Amino acid sequence: MDIHEIETIIEGILFASGDPVSMDKLCLVLEIDRPTLDKIARNLSDEYELKRRGVRLLRLNNSLQLATRPEFAEYIRKTLETRRTPSLSVAALEVLAIIAYRQPVTRAYIEQVRGVDSSATVATLLEKDLIAECGKLDVPGRPTLFKTTDAFLRAFGLSSLGELPDLSGLNGEEGDQLSLIFSSQQAEESSLS
Repeated sequence: MDIHEIETIIEGILFASGDPVSMDKLCLVLEIDRPTLDKIARNLSDEYELKRRGVRLLRLNNSLQLATRPEFAEYIRKTLETRRTPSLSVAALEVLAIIAYRQPVTRAYIEQVRGVDSSATVATLLEKDLIAECGKLDVPGRPTLFKTTDAFLRAFGLSSLGELPDLSGLNGEEGDQLSLIFSSQQAEESSLS
């Protein structure tokens, strides 16, 4: 198989899936090594960007996904007649920031940082698939641990948690507040379904 044929097969798989597809699975199915897949994914991504296509290739940790360009979201919503999803509340953004920067964390830790009951907010974020349970803490009572998901990365336009803003240079109250809320701009721009 030549590179172009592999590119078109990957494109077809990602289009048909709609969800992220593991890069390991793609390597296995296409019988190619990881460096080759990385090169092909970069080429596809660059091509979509260069030609300003309606879709883009997202790399989410160890997965690939085709997604529409965010600037076309309003047209897509109008065409598909879906209602605009509401943005997240400040409380939800605070909880997401705590989990993203300190994961895995328990609900008790989240509530200690915020100073208020966060069970409803955690439940909402679980329902939206922005966070997920990731085990139990090995202490009495075995509280549930939470982490962010690939849907969180997609919603905030991140490829990995390593792309989160660095907060180490900030200190005091300003740093604490910024670590709780990413930025109102990112929240406004994110489209959560």
